[in-house]
Amino acid sequence: MQLRSRFCELCRNPSFAYIHHYAVLPAKVQAAVKEKEFSKNKCLNDIESSKQTKKLRIICKRSEFNLHAGQHYSKFDDIPLASKGWHHRKSRGDFFTIQSYRENPAVSTSSDIKSSFSDTGISEEITTILEEQHITSPTVIQSDGIPVILRGKNTLLTAETGCGKTLAYLLPMIHQILKWQPYLEDRRPNRPLGVVISPNRELANQIGEVASQFSKKLNFTTKILTGGHTKRKMLNPTFEPMDLLVATLGAVSKLTTTGIYNMGDTHHVVLDEADTLLDDSFNEKLCHFLKRFSFQFQGPSTPMVVPAGVQLTLVSATMPTSLPDILGNIVDTDSLQRVSSNQVHHLLPHVPQKFYRLGQSQKPAQLLAMVKQDVGRKHPIIIFSNKSSTCDWISMFLNENGVKCTNLNGSMPLAVREGKLKAFQTGEMDVLSCTDIGSRGINTIRVRHVINYDFPLYTADYIHRCGRTGRVGSMQGCHVSNFVATGREVELVQKIEIAARRGDALPNVNGNITRTIMFRAQKKLEGRM
Repeated sequence: MQLRSRFCELCRNPSFAYIHHYAVLPAKVQAAVKEKEFSKNKCLNDIESSKQTKKLRIICKRSEFNLHAGQHYSKFDDIPLASKGWHHRKSRGDFFTIQSYRENPAVSTSSDIKSSFSDTGISEEITTILEEQHITSPTVIQSDGIPVILRGKNTLLTAETGCGKTLAYLLPMIHQILKWQPYLEDRRPNRPLGVVISPNRELANQIGEVASQFSKKLNFTTKILTGGHTKRKMLNPTFEPMDLLVATLGAVSKLTTTGIYNMGDTHHVVLDEADTLLDDSFNEKLCHFLKRFSFQFQGPSTPMVVPAGVQLTLVSATMPTSLPDILGNIVDTDSLQRVSSNQVHHLLPHVPQKFYRLGQSQKPAQLLAMVKQDVGRKHPIIIFSNKSSTCDWISMFLNENGVKCTNLNGSMPLAVREGKLKAFQTGEMDVLSCTDIGSRGINTIRVRHVINYDFPLYTADYIHRCGRTGRVGSMQGCHVSNFVATGREVELVQKIEIAARRGDALPNVNGNITRTIMFRAQKKLEGRM
């Protein structure tokens, strides 16, 4: 009893040092005190470790490669990569995750961002329709881009995927059309005031549907023109009044060449997914079509009057670096006013991205386990592959294993493609297997999980695929999973990991795929010489 009183008295007395306590206590009591102190310290260390885990920017299977928030590398540091040894087959089973570390950058609470669409200069009749659709505040790119386009400037609009670029150009375009109409009342049919060009039918239909929501309530007409039965359209053409034409490049080019459509009254041309349209697979046809327009250098001096020239707007999440080479003979590229997000060509900071090193034979089982888990949670999924044959096989494989899945690729007939995409968009199907035809421009706010069954071969494709989830209006908990199997895929993953660790933009984001291949072949040839 006296010993306990003495111990308590010493512990309460701050004048005694820690070592003094042990000096006056018996051995058994010292051991008990030490054990208590050890347990307390262990608990504190566990709490601190838990806090650190939450602050990790990159989490790896091998914890020595973890990257903590605030950890930086100097320019000449040798950066440790979790994927460094992934070329070896013994690395199978390894993985790392790039964590989310901030909210969606497309939505900002900064005081510098305009708080309403009326602040951007959009007319009240348009903002009223937006409010009816519960769209009250512009995203960052809309706040920055709409005023520039309204001033009639040739504009290069680049921002991360899913940030609202469609409305960023469509709203000022509709505003302009409504202003120009009184001055062009005697227009003949098939002579639009504004034209939006898309690289594929799915995107053209999506843009047209958005525009139609406004044309139903405002005094202008929208026409959607896509490929399919083009010869029939040429032999039995329809002529109708139209103010806004949303079209695929191939269809509008052919019907304009044959004289069915006339661009004489067009004063604004938008190239949506411009990097694809400027790719070598499109740019020759695109440049031939654009030569019909006289693009202006400056915006019109009086906004109420129809401009003498044509305004050009380029829109995309990624943009090739060779614009002067491609468009130099059509428009003065110095006239393009760049409106860009600070997240262009960066990894999405609000979407976790996990990379799995797998062998080819391991991928089906991993896919099935992931998809079944997501289906059980009712989370819609998009699965990307590089070939149409793989896309079709994934759909059959999942359906045979009790998972309802539809597929989408460019080799399908138009009607089939439209039906399959609609089934996924409306919620009839929750799993979509597709090629890169579904990676660009398609608004997929339902998607909670993107799986790259085949890892893309180009950085731009990776950015666009990831952009199918975590969009403005998407639910929380969106994420991306990547299967990495081949040596070429490992090389690209290593570049992505370096960019993530440095906080830099992704390298070699260029839409000109054919030129990229030629450049690499040339470099290899030079290396042999």
